[in-house]
Amino acid sequence: MTRTKFAVLGGGAWGLALARLLNENGHNVSVWEHNPEFARLLIETHSNPNLLKGIVLPESILFSNNLEQILSPDTHHIIFATPAQFLRQTLRQAAPTICRLQGLESAINVAKGIEEHSMMRMSEILDEELPCDLSNKIVCLSGPSHAEEVARQIPTAVVIAGRNEELLFKLQTLFSNPYFRMYRSDDLIGVEIGGAVKNIIAIAAGIIDGLGYGDNTKGALVTRGLVEIQRLGIALGAKPETFLGLSGIGDLYTTASSLHSRNRFVGYEIGKGRQLSEILASMPAVAEGVTTTRSVLALSRKQGIEMPITEQVYEVLFNNKFPKLAISELMTRSLKSE
Repeated sequence: MTRTKFAVLGGGAWGLALARLLNENGHNVSVWEHNPEFARLLIETHSNPNLLKGIVLPESILFSNNLEQILSPDTHHIIFATPAQFLRQTLRQAAPTICRLQGLESAINVAKGIEEHSMMRMSEILDEELPCDLSNKIVCLSGPSHAEEVARQIPTAVVIAGRNEELLFKLQTLFSNPYFRMYRSDDLIGVEIGGAVKNIIAIAAGIIDGLGYGDNTKGALVTRGLVEIQRLGIALGAKPETFLGLSGIGDLYTTASSLHSRNRFVGYEIGKGRQLSEILASMPAVAEGVTTTRSVLALSRKQGIEMPITEQVYEVLFNNKFPKLAISELMTRSLKSE
């Protein structure tokens, strides 16, 4: 029997964790890493302690810096695990090879963000950059899923969204195991917006923690942050109930509260008084929420949607606004009904 072949484009923490998971599930897995130094480390040691400390990946996973080697003719599913702002660049490199794949069943995006300038969701970029018609094969995997925990087999539940119910059901069976449970959704817009905008709220949550504020403040932030996420999602055509699920409140709660969260870390350090440029330079991985703050604010203005928390996070990140002043302005806005 032919084993299902997954190609993972992106050797970051999440790409590596998913590669390990799929390998454990009995699938044939290969990983493309664009950074030659990281690629060499993975090939020689089957690990990257900069990203997943203490995790050694199985010898049966193929690692390479060569896209054509990873996107072999027998590839059934491609996982796009590059940071959101690099997805288009990766697609332009890979598109000619992808469109030659005769047996390709799905294009799975796992990055969480909104592209700067275009204000496009990741599925829209996939649709635009792949010259072959893969619209019905594009899906998004999202939810509360820190790579560090999935790689250690800690019970995790996620959601996969797309337009093809039969494909979603098949992917559920391929990914799910005793520690990784996958739900399915037909609300691609809602799942993508929830995954992207929660990173902005996580930055705000980190700022609150860095300032030494308490649970009351965090509870208010997460609640009103969810309102902003839902408000934007509905304006773009999402279903309201999606934001009460794993890709909405589930991912928001996890990212806003966890020490694993890179976005919360950025906010925490800002709350402690560090400069954004210094913080980002010290991080081995990308905090998607920083650039997404710019993208989402522009998108909200285009849609005529009020997102006061996002606006204040933008001011703190890019205009050096004092975090305490930002919170004060949020607290003293005109009073209204909930």
